[in-house]
Amino acid sequence: MKYKHVLWLVASLLVIDQAIKVYIKTHFQLGTSVTVFPNWFQLVFIENEGMAFGMTLMDSALGKVLLTLFRLGAVIFGFYWVRQLIKKGYGRGLLICASLILAGAAGNLIDSLFYGMIFTDSYGQVAQVVPLGEGYASFLHGKVVDMFYFPLINTTWPEWVPVVGGDTFRFFEPVFNLADASISVGVIILLLFQKRLMHRRIGQAQQAGNQTEPTAHIEQPLSE
Repeated sequence: MKYKHVLWLVASLLVIDQAIKVYIKTHFQLGTSVTVFPNWFQLVFIENEGMAFGMTLMDSALGKVLLTLFRLGAVIFGFYWVRQLIKKGYGRGLLICASLILAGAAGNLIDSLFYGMIFTDSYGQVAQVVPLGEGYASFLHGKVVDMFYFPLINTTWPEWVPVVGGDTFRFFEPVFNLADASISVGVIILLLFQKRLMHRRIGQAQQAGNQTEPTAHIEQPLSE
């Protein structure tokens, strides 16, 4: 797998991720919910200033800036990391996983960098695209758009269960986007198949080493 193939995969995921986010941002008011398949799949428009699946790092403007800068550094390093993986002969599976993680990080980074500058806010209204710098926030302070919600199980804990008895239990609770899903899929596959992916790399490296190993030259004595 060549570096250009990685770039194409990352770019394709970014285009799809951003197309979905822009559509949701420009057609839904914040908090709008649309049922796609009853009981298990909804589109729910929320925004968050934190990490994947709506998690937060720090509840402050400084925390938001630090998180965005961290994402930026991670994406820049990610492109370098993938290039090194290719040079070292890692297999296609590992490169696809790395591409998924990189695309996901870049997708949410775009939201954080620019969405605040190009969109009006979505509170009680559908957001509009505005000239750069006239949006709801400044550079680095954009909010990440999430929309996929899969409440596969929606029930109540039995009363006899300690602590949570009688409380609502919902699985899967977080609302997420395609970028979050790309990161999660890439990480999970790496964890599950790490040995297999690494084994392929070692095999290729040994094969390459055998092919490049110079053969000894034995001089034959001259016959009298």
